[in-house]
Amino acid sequence: MRVTMASARKRADRTNEDFTCAGPTTAVLIDGAGIPGTESVCRHGVAWYAHRLGGTLFGLLSLVRDSGLPALLAEAIERVTDDHRDTCDVADTISPSATVAVLRLSGGLLEYLVLGDSVLVLDRAAEPPLVVSDPREVIISRSYQPALDAAAEGSEEYRRVLRDLRANRNQPGGFWLAKDNPRAADEAITGNCPISELTGAALLSNGAGRIVDRFQLADWPGVMDILASSGPAEIIRRVRQAEARHAVAADDATITHCTDLDEYDRGDVSRARSATG
Repeated sequence: MRVTMASARKRADRTNEDFTCAGPTTAVLIDGAGIPGTESVCRHGVAWYAHRLGGTLFGLLSLVRDSGLPALLAEAIERVTDDHRDTCDVADTISPSATVAVLRLSGGLLEYLVLGDSVLVLDRAAEPPLVVSDPREVIISRSYQPALDAAAEGSEEYRRVLRDLRANRNQPGGFWLAKDNPRAADEAITGNCPISELTGAALLSNGAGRIVDRFQLADWPGVMDILASSGPAEIIRRVRQAEARHAVAADDATITHCTDLDEYDRGDVSRARSATG
């Protein structure tokens, strides 16, 4: 499997709260989530949580081949929660959380998992791309958007609305993210596709997915074309231009693009290549 990556933090003075990594048969993308005040309940912060969860999950994916993706995500959530349970209020609604996108090549199949608003796109040879997303947070957030738009960002009212929104997190009828409850992994969207039907796959954090869902600069087939011709950095460049043009606050943006999937399918793992950009 050949992998190219690009990631850009939202601002020069902020730590990137996205995380991605990949190996010959796996790719993981984590998008950390938090609001002002998170540091009051977790001394580590959102970036720590995202990177710790991503690294733990990647290690499990690489070493434990006979477990399903939800079980491995649940194990990773539990381990990271245990890592800071004694020092942080992990159950507080504003403690760090994250969205997750994962793919794994196994037995001629590409297995996938998506939890939260990251996006996985499977580029199919004979059909339009299969876009795997979890719309629950977006749907629920719409009812809170007018109040958020009316409040000054960072104000007490803005924080109150965000707290109310996050009270729906990891609750029946709400939306699900990786946080402190391993059961959230069971709510992930999962599936598989024969590797022989695919020409590539892409994992995008929601900051990168803005090129389609917010700015409508391309559709998903167009995104896959740009990735194939110009790479992930070009997608992020176009998103940053659109954010500046529309005076929209930037978000961390990360893309992992995987091609040559059939190299694993042929058992030719020794020739797998990795290039990071």
